[in-house]
Amino acid sequence: MGNVTIKDIASKAQVSAGTVDRVLHNRGRVSEKVKEKVLKVIKDLNYEPNLMARALVSNKIYNIAALIPDYQVDSYWFAPKQGIEKAEKDLQQYRVVVDQYVFNPYDVNSYIEKAQELTASNPSGILLSPIFYRETLPFFEKWKKNNIPFVLFNTDIIEHHPLSYIGQDSYQSGFLAGRLTEYGQADPCTILIAHIDEEISNAAHLMKKEQGFRNFFIQNNLVDKYNIIRTELNRNNFAEFTKQLDSLIENTPDLKSIFITTSKAYEIAAYLEHRHIRHIKIIGYDLLPKNIQFLNKGAINFLINQNPRGQGYWGIHYLAKHLVFKKEVPLLKYLPLDIVTKENLNYFTAEEETIYSE
Repeated sequence: MGNVTIKDIASKAQVSAGTVDRVLHNRGRVSEKVKEKVLKVIKDLNYEPNLMARALVSNKIYNIAALIPDYQVDSYWFAPKQGIEKAEKDLQQYRVVVDQYVFNPYDVNSYIEKAQELTASNPSGILLSPIFYRETLPFFEKWKKNNIPFVLFNTDIIEHHPLSYIGQDSYQSGFLAGRLTEYGQADPCTILIAHIDEEISNAAHLMKKEQGFRNFFIQNNLVDKYNIIRTELNRNNFAEFTKQLDSLIENTPDLKSIFITTSKAYEIAAYLEHRHIRHIKIIGYDLLPKNIQFLNKGAINFLINQNPRGQGYWGIHYLAKHLVFKKEVPLLKYLPLDIVTKENLNYFTAEEETIYSE
């Protein structure tokens, strides 16, 4: 059947349109017998109210709070910000307003302060990247207690029951990075997993990436061929950062590949270029300008694109779909694992509106 109207329901139920309206909105006096009759017709006709039209004429304002890292501290977060702002623009006719609570991604106290500020504002819904795992859990409990839906992006903590998670499958992206690392590697060698600027014990998504990476070699019976080591590097002290890399290079003569689990592959590429080291393969994440520069030079072999703009965009849209249009949203929206090389880079750096379509 085509679009079912209230008049269609009234006609079949042999009641007035006003009675149907009262049943739909659970207001006014309607006998239980008539109510059951109307509800049965609604079910039989598979009626869905025009929520979009209703939202357009509603005066209700939906305040969505976005807890996002400061892109001026870490440029990766500029793309999610763009996606969030585009979604807000697309949804403004439905009175969706997004307030951004911006924190320093390397300062846990900044994160807590902004999360507290956000919570005190009692928003309609929340979008966040929970990069500080331990500190986020108490807020999850508060939001659930206050019936505030929250959507996660970039970092998946699905076991704590968000409305939805949007981003990559961290485990599978690590597994893919393992395949890219092993591809074309004929001789046994050492492979380095490098975490940069992160407290790994408090970064669930990076732990999943490392687990996926290691499991590629385990599942393909390659653990005897490759020696996989890991390191945690911090750029706050550049002298120490360089010293750690110097030690790794000098003490690991058979090092042939480095997997960087964050968007900072350019830091390793710059170091190797400075040392005139060209035999080490680099696999990293994200189309940051500095990463693109080294990808074009051939200093970075592969980048896995995490589509951060799409993460921000769909996060806001899913909250609006739930809050404004009363529609179900998927618990998981995994974005594609795009493998980017210098040969196909232009297809990804061109402005692509297609990321905003289902």
